[in-house]
Amino acid sequence: MTSRKAVCLLSGGLDSSTCLALARRDGFECYALSFDYGQRHQVELAAAERVAGALGAREHRTARIDLRTFGGSALTADIDVPKNRSGEEMSHGIPITYVPARNTIFLSYALAWAEVLECSDIFIGVNAIDYSGYPDCRPDFIHAFESMANLATKAGVEGTTRIRIHTPLITLSKADIVRLGAELGLDFRLTHSCYDPDGEGRSCGRCDSCVLRRKGFAEAGLTDPLTYTTSIA
Repeated sequence: MTSRKAVCLLSGGLDSSTCLALARRDGFECYALSFDYGQRHQVELAAAERVAGALGAREHRTARIDLRTFGGSALTADIDVPKNRSGEEMSHGIPITYVPARNTIFLSYALAWAEVLECSDIFIGVNAIDYSGYPDCRPDFIHAFESMANLATKAGVEGTTRIRIHTPLITLSKADIVRLGAELGLDFRLTHSCYDPDGEGRSCGRCDSCVLRRKGFAEAGLTDPLTYTTSIA
């Protein structure tokens, strides 16, 4: 049987890596797509390269765009990354680590590659539970983009392909994602989640992403193999 092709967005983080592993388990021939978009560090790109290789992606490409042109985020401008925020603080408002229109841009690139590959499936590891403050991680956004994609492409208009955006993690907690990754055999040592690693690539342990990751591993009853520069309080 010929495998179906899928474009899988891959940052090298826990969520996108688990999403890629899930797509591979479900029989998709995966084309992993990462972005060098002017983010604070290159550590996540190295992680994406490791994960794509370990999980047997058919191809892995890194698109280079510069969202620092616009800034507006702690990940693309000279703005401090928030640290030591409580769960309550993280659950309210849109955080400064939100990158304006990032998932819209990333999905547009994935859509272009999918059309060239003549494939119908795109995977993205968005999560609306832990990242409810990010407007481009919500189901309404995904559904709207999928509808637009089928109106905006030659393949969609001609009816040869109907694009489907897969979001298998969107309703899972971080602990659920950790458990799923473990079940899929994901080597967590290959991944990277920190927004603000040190010069050696070690995770800070205090940004929102680190806090959520560590909480997820703790609640899943598993050990996070990454090295952090701070211990859990």
